[in-house]
Amino acid sequence: KDVRFAYLYVLEGELQDNDVHIIAKKLLSDETVQRFSLKKPLFSGDDYKVITVFYKPGVMDPVEESAVKAIKDLGFRINSARCGRKYYLKGKITDSDILRIASKILYNDVIENIFIGHPDVTSGHSAFSYQFKLDYVHLLAVSDESLIKISQTRKLSLSLEEMKGIKNYFQKQGRAPTDAELETIAQTWSEHCKHKTLMGLIDYKNSDDGSIRKIDNLLKQTVMRVTQELNKPWCISVFKDNAGIIEFDKNNAVCFKVETHNHPSAIEPYGGAGTGIGGVIRDVIGCGLGAKPILNTDVFCFAKWDYPQEKLPRGVLHPKRIFKGVVCGVRDYGNRMGIPTSNGAVFFDNRYLGNPLVYCGTVGIMPRTKCFKHPEAGDLIVLVGGRTGRDGIHGVTFASVELNEKSETISSGAVQIGNAITEKKMLDVVLKARDLGYFSAITDCGGGGLSSAVGEMAKDLGCLVELDKVPLKYQGLSYTEIWISEAQERMLLSVSPKYEKSLLDLFKQEGVEATVIGKFTDDKKLILKYQGNLVCNLDMDFLHDGLPKIKRSAEWFRPKLKEPLFKMPKNIGQILKQILSMPNICSKEWVIRQYDHEVQGASVLKPLIGKYNDGPSDACIIRPLLDSYKGLVIANGMNPKYGDIDPYHMAASAIDETLRNIVAVGGNPQKTALLDNFSWGNTNNPSQLGACVRACDACYDIAKIYQTPFISGKDSLNNEYRVSAKKTISIPYSLLISGLSVIEDVRKCVSMDLKAPGNLVYIIGRTNNELGGSHYYELLGYLGKNVPLVDGKLAKQIFIALHNAINSGFVDSCHDLSEGGLAVSAAEMAFAGDIGMELNLASLPVSSDAEKRDDIILFSESNSRFLVEVKPASKDKFEETLKDCPFGLIGRTTREKKLKIKACKGRRIIIDEDISGLRAAWQGALKW
Repeated sequence: KDVRFAYLYVLEGELQDNDVHIIAKKLLSDETVQRFSLKKPLFSGDDYKVITVFYKPGVMDPVEESAVKAIKDLGFRINSARCGRKYYLKGKITDSDILRIASKILYNDVIENIFIGHPDVTSGHSAFSYQFKLDYVHLLAVSDESLIKISQTRKLSLSLEEMKGIKNYFQKQGRAPTDAELETIAQTWSEHCKHKTLMGLIDYKNSDDGSIRKIDNLLKQTVMRVTQELNKPWCISVFKDNAGIIEFDKNNAVCFKVETHNHPSAIEPYGGAGTGIGGVIRDVIGCGLGAKPILNTDVFCFAKWDYPQEKLPRGVLHPKRIFKGVVCGVRDYGNRMGIPTSNGAVFFDNRYLGNPLVYCGTVGIMPRTKCFKHPEAGDLIVLVGGRTGRDGIHGVTFASVELNEKSETISSGAVQIGNAITEKKMLDVVLKARDLGYFSAITDCGGGGLSSAVGEMAKDLGCLVELDKVPLKYQGLSYTEIWISEAQERMLLSVSPKYEKSLLDLFKQEGVEATVIGKFTDDKKLILKYQGNLVCNLDMDFLHDGLPKIKRSAEWFRPKLKEPLFKMPKNIGQILKQILSMPNICSKEWVIRQYDHEVQGASVLKPLIGKYNDGPSDACIIRPLLDSYKGLVIANGMNPKYGDIDPYHMAASAIDETLRNIVAVGGNPQKTALLDNFSWGNTNNPSQLGACVRACDACYDIAKIYQTPFISGKDSLNNEYRVSAKKTISIPYSLLISGLSVIEDVRKCVSMDLKAPGNLVYIIGRTNNELGGSHYYELLGYLGKNVPLVDGKLAKQIFIALHNAINSGFVDSCHDLSEGGLAVSAAEMAFAGDIGMELNLASLPVSSDAEKRDDIILFSESNSRFLVEVKPASKDKFEETLKDCPFGLIGRTTREKKLKIKACKGRRIIIDEDISGLRAAWQGALKW
């Protein structure tokens, strides 16, 4: 019948009642809309059921840290603060009802504790205590079965061959490994860090044509190979650092990285997504000698938001809850960091039910002279930023296994909660220290924590780390927990002793913690000590090169599919509205409006554009240096549905879509770099791995034709959810391609909204009978087999010609044809500009198998196509520029605010819709 809600603050310190009253009134409450109570509940009465929620001990709560600082700033002496929530429920509800309500809506068991009633809140966090004891793992004389058991119970995610390799190494050493040594190897050898499947040995068979080949390092043979062969002089650093770096101008470089944070986001969406964007921001801060983050991107994949609650597998959060939590996590972190989030996408498919995909990307800018690291023996290892806690333990090994109903309990420690304010402060002082030349190398403490950060930076040198010097959030962490914790907001610096005092003073002045925890050596040994005790002594060569090569079998089977036979629906206008409201096409304004895409003042082309700022931009454009008109275009492409037909053409289409989006706004296709992010199911399955091989082959082939190098990438495997012993839910093959293009003058860029009545409308590119995997087929319940193909040579010709036309000022607006085809793109251009459009399908360049039916022409998703608006005065120059490309003058813009389209044969109008109705259909589905 009634619900009441209250924030709960528990303060510990030298405080009188009057002090607490002042703190509550001035800081913790807003008296305009809130009231507060001290020492007693705000609501009382036996008819209320009370639920109290606190973070679990050790979980980061940014509000607590901010509250303590603010209270101290008010002049009060306080030691700590705890923040919680109270819910007061009234009605006919049982205790079991309360628990169900709480678990589904009010709290997340992964990071929070729940109490029914009013618990004793004065006890504070549970106390941790730790007494040093060196822990050996006795594996030298055990069976293979025991080796696997050790890997499983310690959550190492290592195979039998890998465990045997470790056993052999320590047999030669004549001793058992310590737990810290075993954990160090597990973190370093994790799929997340080593990409060992795609860099292993693969026996690949293409059952479609019978070909067989042996592959040694799939990534090196495809996405890395094409970059090496293209050898673009403007590529500065690729596949070496935390992000790929390309030239921006003679004084500056830009870097780009896209990461995944899938598994953590499945069990704790807010924290998982927040630390996903926080982590990729740190990748950019840790690139070269440090870049300034200037733009964030995000791409999400969820099950559909209306998925039936009663059909959810045990342990799976509802996709709508995951959707909202992920968006909030990325929003809060990015906005608080003061970085615009200006590009992205959202995809829906019920196969993402157990494994949502969360791609987070960041672009940064740095001086050309700061692109490379130079750590030296004798340099100090300095840890800066946040403190180390028990959060994120086994994060990278957790990310390397499939999920199941026990994951949220077993792996809850692998999820962290980030604090953007800590990272923002750290960013500002790191850039200041960079410009002063106080450090020679920097990297982030991401996956694997200190173990990966120190281990990677000291790979060619060696190091000594004193773990008891690492600043802790709370006492009681063991030396191994300190070493592998993935606590957020931490960076590692290599600092010459001559700069030690200057650097530490600078960080202290800015209120950011910096601590010397060790030094780099020249013995190629990883040495760890705790309170003077040796707890780890590993050879760097074994740690980084001792991983046994994984051997996998892969096979590609072409699915047996047919094109559907059906009559063209009569009401094509209604079909268009239905397609506009489909989850993968409809407006994502609910997401976009939560992000700040204006901060830093560099945004040129934003996510939503047009007369009412409600049209979908093809790409975003920013101006990194405000004294220059030189800019960056950022775009992405992804087509999971095409992968159900052929992952090769899925990958090819994703690259083509990325280039189309870049070219459509004025980006230069000849100075564009790509990033790949593979998210796949269980690659122990030969068919899954075979599909991945096929997608990688397409990346090589298409990028080679387009002359677009890959500069960075990431893979996330084992995205499967085990429902039972016999049933798993595997995600669709998912390849995200991101693009970064440098343009000389942002003033020449164009947007997709129509600009004026009376202009000419052209289509560029050839339309084919390619409805396989299309939204039109999906709406009608079909898949089809005619997946869109890429004619790379023709597409490259089109891209360059259209870029020249835009750069010459012959184009007023341009929109690529992708999801939904011509009809959807025309509708979007019309309602974005609030201008009508009349088109005639008879004038389109079409293949012979497409010209038979209007619905094929309207909804085909053939690649490399654009709709372009041109002034009549520019007609001849535009057509001359495009003379070697297939194009057609298909209509005009009109004052009448309607979209009218005539059939390809005869003069019958098959679409006659008000653009307001088309806009309403596009905006209505996700209007939360």
